[in-house]
Amino acid sequence: MLPYVVGVVLSLGVACFARLVGFDRDRAFYPTVLIVIASTYPLFAAMGASTQVLVLESLVMLGFVIAAVVGFRTSVWVVVVAMAGHGLLDATHSHVIANAGVPVWWPGFCLTYDVGAAAGLAWLGSRQPEGVSR
Repeated sequence: MLPYVVGVVLSLGVACFARLVGFDRDRAFYPTVLIVIASTYPLFAAMGASTQVLVLESLVMLGFVIAAVVGFRTSVWVVVVAMAGHGLLDATHSHVIANAGVPVWWPGFCLTYDVGAAAGLAWLGSRQPEGVSR
């Protein structure tokens, strides 16, 4: 249960902090967050010392990097969907790719962080016609 609570609290904390200091004024902020989120599984693959898994995880990461770039250039809603999609990947990751480097608690934490961040970004995007830029 703790990983889920920490994921929600951190996603809200990061969103509030970004709003407070103005990081989210730039359209690049949330696409960059998406890229960082997507980079964790390749990191875990490297920690698990599996080249084959590293290649697979890197290909999955590439899909999220592409979504971040497309979302940055077109619509914040692409980033919202990709973040939520990464949360769904977290929920099913161990059934798709066997990555020995992933900590046991990570999927629950990352699922709630990703969905919380996507919900926060959706809320911001719905309040401002041009997305998160001010």
